Amino acid sequence: MNKRFALIGVLVAIACVWSACKNDETNIGEGVLEDHDKIIVLCDTFKFTSEIDSCEAIISQADSFLLGELETNYGLLHASILTQLACPEGYSYPPDFTVDSVDSICLFMYYSSWSGSANSPMAINAYMMDKETFQYSQTYATDLNIEDYCSRDKSILTNHRIVLASEKLDSIRDKNGKYIPMLRMKVNDDFMQYFASITSFTTQEEFNKQFKGLLIESSFGSSTMLNISDIALGVYYRLGYKKAGKDTVVHDMKAFYANSEVRTVNHLYYQDKEEWIESLQQDSNTYNYIIAPAGVYTRLRFPIKRIADVIEEKTFLKRPYVNKAAVRVRIENDYILQDNSSKGGWLAPASHMLLIREESMPRFFVFRELPTDTCALLGQLTQGVDSAGNNIYYYDYDMSDFLTRELRQRTEFGDTILNMLLVPVSIETVAGSTTGAVSSVRQEQTMSATKIRSAKNGMQLEIVYSGF
Repeated sequence: MNKRFALIGVLVAIACVWSACKNDETNIGEGVLEDHDKIIVLCDTFKFTSEIDSCEAIISQADSFLLGELETNYGLLHASILTQLACPEGYSYPPDFTVDSVDSICLFMYYSSWSGSANSPMAINAYMMDKETFQYSQTYATDLNIEDYCSRDKSILTNHRIVLASEKLDSIRDKNGKYIPMLRMKVNDDFMQYFASITSFTTQEEFNKQFKGLLIESSFGSSTMLNISDIALGVYYRLGYKKAGKDTVVHDMKAFYANSEVRTVNHLYYQDKEEWIESLQQDSNTYNYIIAPAGVYTRLRFPIKRIADVIEEKTFLKRPYVNKAAVRVRIENDYILQDNSSKGGWLAPASHMLLIREESMPRFFVFRELPTDTCALLGQLTQGVDSAGNNIYYYDYDMSDFLTRELRQRTEFGDTILNMLLVPVSIETVAGSTTGAVSSVRQEQTMSATKIRSAKNGMQLEIVYSGF
């Protein structure tokens, strides 16, 4: 028993000595460091401003396209489609094929969804692009002049196609039984004779000289907007030959698709756009808006020089490092907060929102860049709960790497303000990626309206920074 007490006493003594040594070492380290040699960690909150901004048009690089006319709280939108068709390069019709071999040609359009009314009629028409065609290497804006490409002299359809978004007249089901909405429109004899006479499919360039493309648009109805996912032209033909001494007829079909090998451009026009943007700006102190595909953004104006001065002053001219720079953009859409289905209220906020340096906008989408911490940050629509237990929706951005680079690269701040835009985007991810790596970012071309709190209504930039 005495040995046990003795052992305990020794262990306690060692622990006391170790603790004393540890405290001494800590104090010695602090004692030898000068104030200007210490690693400094601080935090500050910076206010900034926000405002609505708009552009004339966006770059048309979508993988689905709007078609129709729809009136919302954010203006009357007209949407048409101009598209080339991909020829089957190297393909040739059978030797006995003639124009008279063609039974019919049909224009097919598949749509993945619609906005507005599912049961209000709209009329669809189509014309040949008989003036100019697109160059594959170029990008085209959504405000291009249709008259430069198509005269609209004569429709290629047998008649206007009256469409209800909810109808299932032409629609099909895939092998899994999933319903695929589709429109099937027969072309008239004049166009059928012309298109059937094109038998040279050596290259896409040669085909484009003979067939420049199609203009597809709606001619009446202002209650429905279709989201077109695929377009194709199907040539149905027959050939006769003798088999075992008997006359035999074979029926076949060749399809020409509007795919990624050719250019498809969405022409978009918002009626009275300036007027309704002006009305939105009346409550800009409380709310800002980002609306697609109208090209309406929100500009965030960060006081970059003031941020730099504060950090420089408090870190004693040390090499600055921003550990965290958090911006939360709060969403205030009635659609998700109150389940409001009033006129135009169904326009949902964008699923993804890009925070991009304004000066980088012209090149970012033209050259199809990806988000990096040098010019653009990607935010995703997120649901959370506030301190009162209420559901909230927001986009979060961490600008820490972005600001660290800004503070280190800029020796002099000629521009006192850093302008960044909130831009709605659609994204694609790398196939098979477990991390959700982004492979493509495009300006949002489906319809969305995001109502956010303005900077004066609660947005701020919270920064944790250090110097060493």
